[in-house]
Amino acid sequence: MDNFEYHNPVRIVFGKGSIAELRKLIPANARILMTYGGGSIKANGVYDQVRKALKGRRILEFGGIEPNPRYETLMRAVALGRGKKIDFLLAVGGGSVLDGTKFIAAAIPYRKGDPWAIVSEGAAVESAVALGSVLTLPATGSEMNTFAVISRNSSNEKLAFGSPHCYPRFSVLDPTVTFSLPPRQVKNGVVDAFVHVCEQYLTYENHAPLQARLAEAILLTLVEEGPKTIARPTDYAARANLMWSATMALNGLIGVGVPQDWATHTIGHEITALYGLDHAQTLAVVLPGVLASQKARKRGRLAQCAERVFGVKGGSPARRAEAGIRKIEGFFRSLGVKTRLSEYGIDADRCAVQVSERLKGRVPLGEHEALGTKEIAALLRTRA
Repeated sequence: MDNFEYHNPVRIVFGKGSIAELRKLIPANARILMTYGGGSIKANGVYDQVRKALKGRRILEFGGIEPNPRYETLMRAVALGRGKKIDFLLAVGGGSVLDGTKFIAAAIPYRKGDPWAIVSEGAAVESAVALGSVLTLPATGSEMNTFAVISRNSSNEKLAFGSPHCYPRFSVLDPTVTFSLPPRQVKNGVVDAFVHVCEQYLTYENHAPLQARLAEAILLTLVEEGPKTIARPTDYAARANLMWSATMALNGLIGVGVPQDWATHTIGHEITALYGLDHAQTLAVVLPGVLASQKARKRGRLAQCAERVFGVKGGSPARRAEAGIRKIEGFFRSLGVKTRLSEYGIDADRCAVQVSERLKGRVPLGEHEALGTKEIAALLRTRA
């Protein structure tokens, strides 16, 4: 196991009715900017719950944060926050709203030029406006980590940043608010959480069995509970288990002291930027290709995953590794998530050329730094 430091200050308030706790969680004198997406929180009652909990507080609103939150939209919120001297941000929504709000929090006090440098150049975030969240879509783990992914239309980019200053002060997780989610979003959430675990687990053995078993526990829970959340939308236990699994998948715990990959996410972000696919859809397409491309290096962990998560017994490690890749892709397809570029009307050859070209300055990828532009193009062609 490698040396590590682990600190996670996010307060989690979990369970039915927990939105009412907002009044205790946000300072009474705060000037609040409430951020949200397309307005679904008004249809499902979450908006009313939040406003009731914060009745009498000073609140401004900023809606319209998109899936794959756009820099151009977020900068309007930054201008509002600066002009109104906002000192607390409340993100109400899924991962995109949380990600966008983290950028807003970092950009409001940023005075060294264009805040896009935080994302594009890794410019230091020296401070951020305090933020909290009410999670409505379990998927990204953004409610308990420092990371965010932001898109910019003008340059057709989708890039990530992270800063300890962007940890939410708290996150409210009420599984009942997920009951009305469209099936597509629930499926995407299961896939997103599953791949987050794989990026930290399907690498190589480095004598950290606890992290491995924690990762396997999350994967097993997603395999068991994910289909239930789709078949029975109001099954509280299943939705609660999905919500907590998605949080645990990317709050840093399973990744401490172990090698991590993240090639699938990097490649997937480019496909989203180019073709507009949902983030999880790109992950379901790319992950099997990355695993197959790197199966010799990942053989031990793939075989272990096949056995411990999917119950594959017997055969050589190589055979179990192959079975593990098939089982993972099969799981995605069992949820109704497509795993081939052609199923989205995308030409694999064209995609391979475009993505590999866009990644020229950011390769090699993977825990072994073994994926260059040629390898990326080759694996994408296998996903036709």
